Amino acid sequence: MKTTRYFDYTRKRPDRASIQEAWIQAVIETPDKMEIQSDGRIRKWAFVSEAGRYLRVILLEDGETVHNAFFDRSYKEE
Repeated sequence: MKTTRYFDYTRKRPDRASIQEAWIQAVIETPDKMEIQSDGRIRKWAFVSEAGRYLRVILLEDGETVHNAFFDRSYKEE
């Protein structure tokens, strides 16, 4: 999995350390929702049943480099 330095740094935070790489990969491969930001980055969400929450993954414009991943408390199912 390709990542940015920002992701590598923020992943060390206590609230992000529990996010498993397999969950991130699952969101990338089979998102429940996807949006393209105005800067070209790609947002993807999927429900992680083991955690009981929605995980948001932000990819760079290349569609494969992970820039951020976090549990999204404000996500609303459509």
